[in-house]
This record gives sequence, structure tokens and C-alpha cells, in this order.
Amino acid sequence: MDAITFTVQPGEMVGYIGPNGAGKSTTVKMLTGILYPSSGTVRVAGQDPARERVALARRIGVVFGQRRQLWWDLPLRDSFDILRHVYRVPLPRFQRNLATFVDLLDLGPFLGTPVRQLSLGQVMRGELTAALLHDPEVVFLDEPTIGLDVESKGRALDFLAALNRERGTTVLMTTHDLADLERLCPRMLIIDQGRLIFDGPVAQIRECDAERTLVVDLEAPQPPLAVAGVEEVRAVGRRQWLRFRRNRVSAAALIAQVAAVAPIVDLAVEGTPIEEIVRRIYREGMDGLRSAAG
Repeated sequence: MDAITFTVQPGEMVGYIGPNGAGKSTTVKMLTGILYPSSGTVRVAGQDPARERVALARRIGVVFGQRRQLWWDLPLRDSFDILRHVYRVPLPRFQRNLATFVDLLDLGPFLGTPVRQLSLGQVMRGELTAALLHDPEVVFLDEPTIGLDVESKGRALDFLAALNRERGTTVLMTTHDLADLERLCPRMLIIDQGRLIFDGPVAQIRECDAERTLVVDLEAPQPPLAVAGVEEVRAVGRRQWLRFRRNRVSAAALIAQVAAVAPIVDLAVEGTPIEEIVRRIYREGMDGLRSAAG
């Protein structure tokens, strides 16, 4: 880690990303007191995680995508009850929280099922509940949707968004699925080789991306259209993808050109996938991305 400095305000949802080995999990482990920093200062909810780990544990929640805090051979309900005692959660508050999470995450049908018999999606929903039963102020999520199917992932992300919106819970999330992060976190921290190379709104990264793709469905198959301002055209059947740069031609002008040469049935304008934009940031840095956007 190389002099990384950042502050997360109460109630923020922040994505923390970087390639494998960049230092994401190391940062989370220092923030949760698992690792002690060799230099610098770490504070979470006003406490030193390494020196006040037990006290801090009652104020934070942690989900590691490949590590479990549920008891493998016990029914899910029993794991939750054990955690109630570990965190000393008053029974009325525990019952209220559990009822809320069971409803939001659809846990009811398998509360009595041993954890080892649950699917990965069911286990991860249980892990989220386990991390939140004690009303933590801050939640650290390290690859919380890894391996989940589309339905389970969507339910988990909706749940986290509702948790932040309704309870003001602060969330720091690391993930390789950047579409999840873009959906959930307004702010992004990007780390590379132990250095923080970006800290700002996800929208700011989008603004630096000049590439767009016009996707058109034509009435009939056509050869790739020859249209001014387009850098590349790909055609499959009636559908064509026309890649252009918004600093050179507007989407409206491009659509008008296409409509003048071929009847359009449907269309959409797509931005560059967030994964590709971030890969370019790793290669070129933010300055390079801004220069390319003109």
C-alpha cells in the first residue's frame, strides 16, 4: 500500500475496486482490524480497528464472499440466534431485524435448513443477514455477489440499496463485477498497484468516455451502413452496431443519417461498459481518458 488516503462519510455507499493484487482485500482487513497497518492511521467510526477490534466489531458488519460466518451444520435460524448472543442484541430488536431481513431476502422457506444444504445464493443472503442483525453503522462487503445467479444477485443488491436508503448504513464494497458497483454506489475508489488512482463520482468516469454505440434494428437485412462520423459498423441480420465518438458527431445527427438511408424499426444508444472504461483507466490513467474524450 502506498500512502492511500480517503474518507467515507456516514451514509455513503462507496465502491472500492482494482485488479487482483492491487490491495483491496488488504485495505478491508486493515479497516476491520484483521491486519495492523505498518504505517499511517486507520479510523472506523472513530475507533482504531486493530487496537479496539472487539468494541468496533459491535459497530460494523463484514461479508467476505469466500469466507463464512454461518455455522455449516446448523439450521440457518440457529446461526442467527448464536450471533444474537455474540453481539448481545436485545431480543425485541433481533426479532424485528430478522423479520425485516427474512422478508426482504426471502429467507423464510429455508430458515430451518442446515447451511450445508443451501445453495450459494441462499448462503450469501444468509451471510448478509448475519452481518446486519446487530444494526452496524458501517458494512464492509468484499465480493458479496461472487458466484450468484442473476436473481440472487438482484435481490442482494436491492436489499443493500434499501438498507442504505432506509437506515443510512455506510457501505464500502469491493467487487470485480463493476456493473453491480455502478448500480449500487455513486462514488468509486480505484486502486492500482497499491496506489489510489481515482476517487470520485461514477458519473465523472462516464463523462470522460467519448465512445457510444448506436444499435439499430432495420426493416430488412442490409450490408454495413456507410455513415459519416462512424468509426466502425457491425451487422448481423437486421441489427447493426455503429460505433461513434460523441465529441465528433451527435447521436441525433447519426440517427437522422441512418433513417435517411434505411427504414428503422427500433434503436438504442449504448455507452461503453464500465468494465472497459476502468480497464482504460488502468492502462492510461484518468488524464489519458480525459484526453481521448477531447
